[in-house]
Amino acid sequence: MATVITKLNKDTGIIYEFNKENKPTKTVAPGTTLTIETYDCFEDQIQTEDTVIERIDWNRINPATGPVFIEGAEPGDILKVKIEKIDVNDQGVMAVVPELGVMGDSIEKMEAKIMEIKDGKVHFNGVEAPLNTMVGVIGVAPEGEGVNSGTPGAHGGNMDNKMVKEGATLYFPVAAEGALFALGDLHAAMGDGEVSGSGVEIAGEVTVTLDVIKGEEIVQPMLENDEVFTQIASGETLDQAAKLATTLMIERIAQKSGRPISEVTMLMSMNAQLEVCQIVNPQKTARLVVPKWLLQQLDVNLI
Repeated sequence: MATVITKLNKDTGIIYEFNKENKPTKTVAPGTTLTIETYDCFEDQIQTEDTVIERIDWNRINPATGPVFIEGAEPGDILKVKIEKIDVNDQGVMAVVPELGVMGDSIEKMEAKIMEIKDGKVHFNGVEAPLNTMVGVIGVAPEGEGVNSGTPGAHGGNMDNKMVKEGATLYFPVAAEGALFALGDLHAAMGDGEVSGSGVEIAGEVTVTLDVIKGEEIVQPMLENDEVFTQIASGETLDQAAKLATTLMIERIAQKSGRPISEVTMLMSMNAQLEVCQIVNPQKTARLVVPKWLLQQLDVNLI
């Protein structure tokens, strides 16, 4: 793991909206490794199971620590974010809320569950589930108006993508000077879809290495790990998100490889996985996952 150069504490500054007008809480050079401390998605407002909806300030949901100004990042560049390490606290919380999530119309009142994180597992009413630590909110300032940190988009934001975990590298389109990067909304565990509207929400720290790529452009976030390269996309519906993720990936591979769209489409249908990230936020998020062995055979570097 890269050497940590600096740290950003959550009390230094948080945002509730990704916005190019936000003032940076920290300025770093490209190549900096930064440990970022976070609140949970409720800004640590739920500490006991008797918390009721009336006690929660819903204007303080999904805080992201930052933003961080990366020197030299300019509109049209790509911000590269390597997730080096995720450390979470020893207590998480989940909640169901009326009208929230897939089953919100069946939930009559808010219920919260406090969960212990111990021995690499989440302990929930006699069930021991493996940890799947990941980052729910991560991104940069968008082009145009600001976007609430609870909403995903071309800038990243609340993608709730369980692949955003240790070892992953993300790529974001830079739309504002300095990129204005921020993250938050950690989960100790979360399944694809995040069907209740929450994962195991938890505070913690994320160590990332930030770098700037010149001479390449993307329009929605991308992610890679040791085995796959993925195109992430968000849209008003899951169908729109899925189509956009698929189209962007196929067009990029076709352009990089010189192969026709028809051929790349067949290869994707044969080998790629179209997957759901989340279906509960104001915009829905999907990903197309392509194995790196295929890209190697096509002699394609996507970034």
